[in-house]
Amino acid sequence: MIYIKPVLQVALDVLETERAIQIAREAITGGADWVEAGTPLIKSEGMDALRKLKAAFPDRVILADMKTVDTGAMEVEMAAKAGADIVILLGSADDSTIQDAIRSARKYGVKIMADLISAKSPVKRAKELAELGIDYINIHVGIDQQMMGEDPLSILKSLKINVPIAVAGGIDAKSAAAAVLSGASIIIVGGNIVRSSNVTASARAIRESLDMPQLSIEPEKSIDEKIIELLKQVSTPNISDAMHRKGAMKDIHSICKGTKAVGKAVTVQTFPGDWAKPVEAINAALPGDIIVINNNSTHVAPWGELATLSSINKGVAGVVIDGAVRDVDDIRRLNFPVFATSIVPNAGEPKGFGEINTEIQCGGQTVKPGDFIVGDDNGVVVIPRERAYEIARRAVEVEKNERRIRDEITRGKTLSEVLYLEKWEKK
Repeated sequence: MIYIKPVLQVALDVLETERAIQIAREAITGGADWVEAGTPLIKSEGMDALRKLKAAFPDRVILADMKTVDTGAMEVEMAAKAGADIVILLGSADDSTIQDAIRSARKYGVKIMADLISAKSPVKRAKELAELGIDYINIHVGIDQQMMGEDPLSILKSLKINVPIAVAGGIDAKSAAAAVLSGASIIIVGGNIVRSSNVTASARAIRESLDMPQLSIEPEKSIDEKIIELLKQVSTPNISDAMHRKGAMKDIHSICKGTKAVGKAVTVQTFPGDWAKPVEAINAALPGDIIVINNNSTHVAPWGELATLSSINKGVAGVVIDGAVRDVDDIRRLNFPVFATSIVPNAGEPKGFGEINTEIQCGGQTVKPGDFIVGDDNGVVVIPRERAYEIARRAVEVEKNERRIRDEITRGKTLSEVLYLEKWEKK
């Protein structure tokens, strides 16, 4: 069997050509092979982006992600004359568009890649495109689809055609290795390289996984484990941004600075100072859960050192109280994540009124049992369980983007220069 080295293609989905060239240079140093002018870059800068990329990297394959759906011959000619070696069009385009694009490609000496993003029957359409004479098939799951948990590898595994297959959509080192083992020969990576604080290191990690894919495969995790893992990578501001500034609890602050809590909610509705149900909730909690309490009082505490110690023994990940907490000197020595609205010396009595694992209000937010809670020094956010994976993925994308911006600032640019604010603000 002849081994063919997988191609690592970096997708430059940025808006400015100068940034694209710098990122591409760093990615090539890390092992990237092909350079793609992403659709956002082409829409922003036009064919001039292709000309500058080809001038900067004359020995590299340059791809133009035109996402063509009509006038195939015209757009292929445009891209080819501007320096593209491969032109990407939509696989869902009409056959007449595909055929005319292929004729144009043969005329100008370039190749065609069909992107199956949002195709209703990608396996069926891939076979049709292969029969039409397409050069490459791209199994692509879009960003919004990725946020909902869709995975290009599930499509890839059921596809058997005699055309080189590319795969794209949230690819990292682990999924890149899985894609190679499933038959992909071109691995397209965007955000996990482009928005990295160290583009070269990120590209190198993916390159290494492509070259030794068997060593990069790990056991599959449950969806809840994936969500927790993702949320541990991000801050509550990242999550707030991903939720369009929603989900943040009001007036609830970290008691132990520097601690972070991520877990699923065990909810408690109690009455001012009644600490029976909050303490009983420790018994109901599983390791890694977060107890969320609506106490209705900032003057009488339903929680203190002994409840905290009991929670630590049970493996509880943290406690959030819409109300007061006491014994904070002891709690801080234990360094346990507790979030509350106030600190008081007063405790109430264990009367036992209230409920455990019912829908409650906490910090102005509705919290249901099983919702995901994240707390850090910025505050606490609640993520509805039914959207947790999507929001966790979107928060990671926010963090990646900020990481890249931070890196460019440390190199000497101002924030407004990195974001090209004057260029993009309303006139």
